[in-house]
Amino acid sequence: MQVDAVVLDIDGVLVDVADSYRRAIIESVDRVCGKTVDREGVQAFKNAGGFNNDWELTDAAALFVLARREGLRMDVEAFTDRIAADDEGGIEAAKRVVGDLPSVAQARVRDQWDTEHLREVFQALYLGEELYRELEGGDPPVSSSGYIHDEPTLVDPETLADLTDRFDVGVLTGRPAAEAEIALERVGLDVPEEHRITMDDPEAGKPDPEGLVALAERFDAERVAFAGDTLDDVRTARNAACEDESRVYYGIGVLTGGLTGKDGRHAFSAEGADAVLGDVNGLVDLLESSDD
Repeated sequence: MQVDAVVLDIDGVLVDVADSYRRAIIESVDRVCGKTVDREGVQAFKNAGGFNNDWELTDAAALFVLARREGLRMDVEAFTDRIAADDEGGIEAAKRVVGDLPSVAQARVRDQWDTEHLREVFQALYLGEELYRELEGGDPPVSSSGYIHDEPTLVDPETLADLTDRFDVGVLTGRPAAEAEIALERVGLDVPEEHRITMDDPEAGKPDPEGLVALAERFDAERVAFAGDTLDDVRTARNAACEDESRVYYGIGVLTGGLTGKDGRHAFSAEGADAVLGDVNGLVDLLESSDD
């Protein structure tokens, strides 16, 4: 697979977020709503699409829990299947599913759905008290040592050295810029700010191709590989190929996020992934420079 540039997701690709972001989703909903979804439920939302932003996934999971309390007769699989079938997907689709409830029950759900408090609790759990005060300002609503410190690295230093030596390397992530910087420092990947697109940038989030196309333009690359751990990452590459026919975009799935094993490999392949790797280190053997 010959390319000029490599774009990497962070979560589930460079660092393992099973006990950080995903744990924060589950526990935030539990603390605010008194009930929550499990890890399989979180993955079901991810697979449904439109949840590049984990705050919005947290909001959607809370919406599901509250709607169930008010009488919505769906399990998480049925709820997320409806989201997946919606053309828009994401949080707006989740709101439309809740529209199945009678109007009075919908009003009760809206009254209990406190997205601002969910975000504050999420950030407090994820960042911990010290980083919360530094990045968010003020005192955290709950005490936590910070799940951000529980993110093992998934990429070898030798892999990063090889990729940065042979290709232009960029990052496309749903993390806020400050949290992306922390992860990149942890793995030892030096990416200039102009080669990063995060939640804080104006480009639309995945699976919208805007961010990936923007990075390809900044690199002046003709052939781009994008490696991610979710179906939306592969969809982003496919959407970029449709929008920007002047370039070739490869979508590569890695099995170190929520999608794993044979089922994960099948899900990526069914979504049109150009390759599926056990982990990001497999890029070294998969990719060749277009100059070779």
